[in-house]
Amino acid sequence: MIKFGTGGWRAVIGDEFTKENIQILSRAICDKMREEKVEQEGIVLGYDRRFLSKEAMQWAAQVFAAEGIKASLINKSAPTPLVMFYVMKHEYHYGMMITASHNPAVYNGIKVFTYGGRDADEEQTADIERYINEVTDIPVDEMNYAEGIEKGLIEEIYPLNEYLDSIIDTVDMDLIKKRGLRVALDPMYGVSETSLKTILMTARCEVETIHERHDTLFGGKLPAPTAETLRALQNYVIDRRCDLGLATDGDADRIGVIDDKGNFLHPNDILVLLYYYLVKYKGWHGPAVRNICTTHLLDRVAESFGEQCYEVPVGFKHISAKMFATDAIIGGESSGGMAVRGHIKGKDGIYASALLVEMIAVTGMKLSEIMEKIRKEFGGMPLEERDYRFSPQKKEAIQKQLLQDKELPQIPYEVEKISYLDGLKIYLKDGGWISVRFSGTEPLLRIFCEMKEKQEAAAFCKVFEEYLGL
Repeated sequence: MIKFGTGGWRAVIGDEFTKENIQILSRAICDKMREEKVEQEGIVLGYDRRFLSKEAMQWAAQVFAAEGIKASLINKSAPTPLVMFYVMKHEYHYGMMITASHNPAVYNGIKVFTYGGRDADEEQTADIERYINEVTDIPVDEMNYAEGIEKGLIEEIYPLNEYLDSIIDTVDMDLIKKRGLRVALDPMYGVSETSLKTILMTARCEVETIHERHDTLFGGKLPAPTAETLRALQNYVIDRRCDLGLATDGDADRIGVIDDKGNFLHPNDILVLLYYYLVKYKGWHGPAVRNICTTHLLDRVAESFGEQCYEVPVGFKHISAKMFATDAIIGGESSGGMAVRGHIKGKDGIYASALLVEMIAVTGMKLSEIMEKIRKEFGGMPLEERDYRFSPQKKEAIQKQLLQDKELPQIPYEVEKISYLDGLKIYLKDGGWISVRFSGTEPLLRIFCEMKEKQEAAAFCKVFEEYLGL
């Protein structure tokens, strides 16, 4: 059962994430490449610090080699954005990254990238699943790893400098050097430390790091930069009087930020900050893109600049596709992933971090001051987020009740419209909204609600919680 969700294929290690399934998926991509007549250009593969990631990359490479397709392997644990960059820069039609991103440590998975360094979209992943179902000769053929190296069908590379230079060339390093900033890093036991330290130290920042060692259990926490998981970084920023704290998830495509006062900045805030900065201070022009669970404050900021904010379903492939179609400046999601025009066609926590540091240098303001300025100008929209686990029977019942029969509780507010674009979303006339959907990466039901007051958002979530018996 290899099924792609909103962030690639993810499964529990030893359950569905097995050598056999990894090699079946690899063989399916071989068949797809051959039918599309792009097998001669080869494929690039990378891996993160999760348990079995390196081995999984090598197992995949052995299948490509057996099929006569050259596999270029990034031979050290690397950020997902590096693989996307390499696919884009060197015009590969396909790339693979072994990662389960921010999922719990018992998970691993595979992200597939297509031409231009984009996340494989729904059409592509459905096609891959069709090829998977056509793989019948199991176990699939594989070539010995050493033999693959000897025959030139497996190549080990490490293109980190090429990726870092692409970021350094677009950020105002000279201006950052003049500020002498102190930055605390929390790679969350993941893969971003080398990249972020290199960029920041090149800009003469004083850099201090926590949670840098290799730990496949991620310190017993989710490798996701949230208010709960970044408390150590908050304390470090306050104790060491840092200008800001930067964190990334396990594969470095998502970002978390602690401001100079030790406050956790929600990814919604970061997205708004960066869009505001790129338009107001750098003079860029263009719309923004967000998913259905991300702040509508971004819409207000875009409107103030005479621009539009587009809404898409959850899954970064939808954001990157809409950005490409509209030439948007920025696209992002409330979980911390964001992409910026002119860089890769997907989310990159390392590049977003570099831009935030540049923003402090260019504006001459502290991060807390910039955020306060935006809130005074555009107001605030507190977000309430809740996750619920369920049995298969409960999931089926909720799907029928909410999404098939479209039954709703009594809504205590004036409703503007209702959408079933991705789960359920109710838009209120006063600008508030609530979204109820099943996660595409974890077995969870997620409720997001944004209202004028935090208490109102919590109360609206409670309405659905009680109605669905959660």
